[in-house]
Amino acid sequence: MNIVVLVKQVPDTEAKIEVKPGTASIVTETITYVVNPYDEYAVEEALRIKEKLGEGEVIVVGMGPDKATEALRTCLAMGADKAVHLKDNAFDGSDSYATALALSKAAGALSYDLLLCGKQAVDDDNAAVGIELAELLGIPHVAVVTKIEISDDRTKAACHREVEGASEVVETALPAVITAQKGLNEPRYASLKGIMTAKRKPIDVKDAASLGLSAGQVGVQGSKAKVVSMSPPPARPEGRIVPGEPADAAREAIKLLREEAKVI
Repeated sequence: MNIVVLVKQVPDTEAKIEVKPGTASIVTETITYVVNPYDEYAVEEALRIKEKLGEGEVIVVGMGPDKATEALRTCLAMGADKAVHLKDNAFDGSDSYATALALSKAAGALSYDLLLCGKQAVDDDNAAVGIELAELLGIPHVAVVTKIEISDDRTKAACHREVEGASEVVETALPAVITAQKGLNEPRYASLKGIMTAKRKPIDVKDAASLGLSAGQVGVQGSKAKVVSMSPPPARPEGRIVPGEPADAAREAIKLLREEAKVI
């Protein structure tokens, strides 16, 4: 079974994000970047499926500038076999649709039985690329999945997901796009051997033209949505401590919440 995993490089969740003055973007020079955490679940699941079946190939596909190679190498070190890097200035500013379009062209050129990706990227939180990718490829999708069971004949997958305090099982024909939710697995750490081996694994670089796309189909021009402004959230006011014995302080806190803050 050949599995394609779509990955994105995002700012570390512990990074301090600052808006670049006078722009609709953030300061990137001082930020540490990592593989999107939800995409790590997707990579790990692909590797587990391959290991369980005892055959197949795992190919990771990512879009971004030169530094995005780091994320692809991380996935290769985990055990992925190959990587495809979509790198072109024409991709800059792509929204979820333009990103999904480029990824669909890259995936369409590969032989795959299953496509996996995270349910969302932690930088923009749109949770749209995987679903749009499936639509563009004309195949089914199942989102926010916490367990995947591949049928013995490898033509179907049973996907478990949590809904309103219960568990839902959705069966889909393959190939399909499945997006990973926290709880699907615990991603492995790359071994020293894996890190060394990753340096020798191939990364196929594709630009817009090689995907059959014009500059007007991707980037800002090809996007359906545009970020017109960006600003940091307002500073939070200092908290207030209500002194006194616990019972008295609790009553006073409730009074303040009701009469002063007016939130209850």
